[in-house]
Amino acid sequence: MSSSKSKKRKAIVVGAGIGGLSSSFELLNKGYQVTVIEAGDQPGGRARVFREKGYTFDAGPTVITAPYLFDELFDLVGERTEDWVKFVPIDPFYRILFDDGSEFDYVGDEDRLIENIRNINPADVDGYRRLAKHAQEIFDVGYTELADKPFSTVASMLRVLPDMIRLQNYRSVYSLVSKYIQDERLRQAFSFEPLLVGGNPHKITSIYLLIHWLERKWGVHFAKGGTTALINGLVGALTKHGVEFVYNCPVDSLQIEKGHVQRVYGGKGLHFDCDVLVSNTDPIKVYNEWVDEKWYPRRQKQSVQKKSQSMSLFVSYFGTKKKYDNLVHHTILLGPRYKGLLDDIFTRKKLADDFSLYLHAPTVTDSSLAPSGCEAFYVLSPVPNNKSGIPWDEIQGAYQEKIFTSLEKRLLPGLKENLDVSFSVTPNYFEKDLRSTHGAAFGIEPSFQQSAYFRFHNQSSEIKGLYFVGANTHPGAGVPGVINSAKVLKRLVPQSEELPW
Repeated sequence: MSSSKSKKRKAIVVGAGIGGLSSSFELLNKGYQVTVIEAGDQPGGRARVFREKGYTFDAGPTVITAPYLFDELFDLVGERTEDWVKFVPIDPFYRILFDDGSEFDYVGDEDRLIENIRNINPADVDGYRRLAKHAQEIFDVGYTELADKPFSTVASMLRVLPDMIRLQNYRSVYSLVSKYIQDERLRQAFSFEPLLVGGNPHKITSIYLLIHWLERKWGVHFAKGGTTALINGLVGALTKHGVEFVYNCPVDSLQIEKGHVQRVYGGKGLHFDCDVLVSNTDPIKVYNEWVDEKWYPRRQKQSVQKKSQSMSLFVSYFGTKKKYDNLVHHTILLGPRYKGLLDDIFTRKKLADDFSLYLHAPTVTDSSLAPSGCEAFYVLSPVPNNKSGIPWDEIQGAYQEKIFTSLEKRLLPGLKENLDVSFSVTPNYFEKDLRSTHGAAFGIEPSFQQSAYFRFHNQSSEIKGLYFVGANTHPGAGVPGVINSAKVLKRLVPQSEELPW
C-alpha cells in the first residue's frame, strides 16, 4: 500500500480559492497526490472570512447558485455535501429598490414573479415570458453545452458561432432585455446580473443572460454559517482525503525544464516538485512574474498585459447594535443613473458622485453570524479598477461615510448611531492582497473579445503540465463559472498513471 502511494504523481495547486479547491477534488479523482499552496493565511481566496467583535463577515461571494456543482465535487471523493455544509434557499432572490421609491422582488416562483412584474408594468408580463424563454435557450447552449468544455482552438469557437448568432449574442444583455421589456425599472432588474461576474450590462454579450435562467433553474442559496462554512467544508473533505495545505506561501517562480513545469518556488525558500501544476492565480501574474522569457517571450507577456480588466469593488463590512425588521437577505439599491454610472465605472474610470449598492444581510437567514440582538452586513459599491488612479488611501473613510448616509436614508434608519463595528476594503485590497491585475475584482472583463476561446485557456499551450482555473479563465467569474473552470480539467489533465511525461 505504501509503495503504491509513493508512486503517485504529484499535483501542485496554487491558490486555495474556490477554483483551486475545486481543482483539488478533480485531481484527487484522477489519482494525484495533491498539495495546495496559498499565499494568504487562510483558504478561500476572494471567499475568505473577516471576524471582528463576534461578527462573521464573508469577504467575497455571498450568492450561491447551482448547488449541484458542490454535490459533484464531494461525490468525486465519495462524500456527501450535507455532511460538510448546509445550503439554505433564499426568498426573494433579490429585492431591488429603485431610486423613485418603488421596489421589485425577484423570486424563483414563476406565478409570484409574474405578479410582481404586473405590479410594476402589466404590459411587460408577456414580454418577460418571451425573455425567459430566450434566456433558457441561451442557457441550454452557453451553460449546459459549453461551460465545462475547453475552448483551446479556433475550431472550438467556430463550432458555436452559428448558435451565438441565432441567439443574438452579438447584442448586449441590456439590449436583449430591452427587446422584450418596456419599463426601464424592469430593464434594470433583469439586466444587472452580469455585474455579478464583472461585466457591464450595456456592453457584455447577451450570452451572460444565462445567469438569469441559472438562478431560475436552481435558485439562490446561502451556506449556513456563511460562505466561509462552505470553504471550511471543502477544505475539511480534501484534508480527510490526503490533500496537504501550505499557507503564507506566495509563489516566486516556476522551474521549467524541456518545456515542462517541474518545480514551484514559494516564499521562505520553500519549493515543491510537481508533475502537474494548476494555477488559481491571475494568469497575467503567472506569465509576467513567474515564467522566464525563454518559455514565454516578452511580446506575449506584453500581449496579456493589454487585456481589459473588469471593474473593482468598494466593500464595507459593518455590524449594528440593533436588528432591522424590514430586511431581506439580498438587496440591490439602484441609484438615479444606470447607463451613465456604468460608463463612469467601466469606460471613463471615474468615481461618480452617485452609486448603486448591493447590501448583504446574512443575519436575516443565520443569526449566528452576529452577537445576540445585532445584525451583520456588507455593502458593495461597484467602482473603477485601479487604472483609474483614484487615491483610495485618501478618500476611503469619506466614501464609506457617504455610503452609510445613503443606507441610513433609504433602508437602515439610525444606522450611524447604532454602528458597532465597521471597516472597508478598496481596489487596493484586490490588487495587493488578492494579487489581481489593476485591482480588478472579477479578473479580465467578460467582453465578447475575452470570452470562450478569447479568454485565458485552461491549459497552457507553451508549457506542459501547466493549467489554469478561476475567474480569468473559461468560462469566467462567479462561483459556478469558477467551479466549471475546474471541471474543464476533467477533459484536459491525464489520469495520474497515464501522464505522458
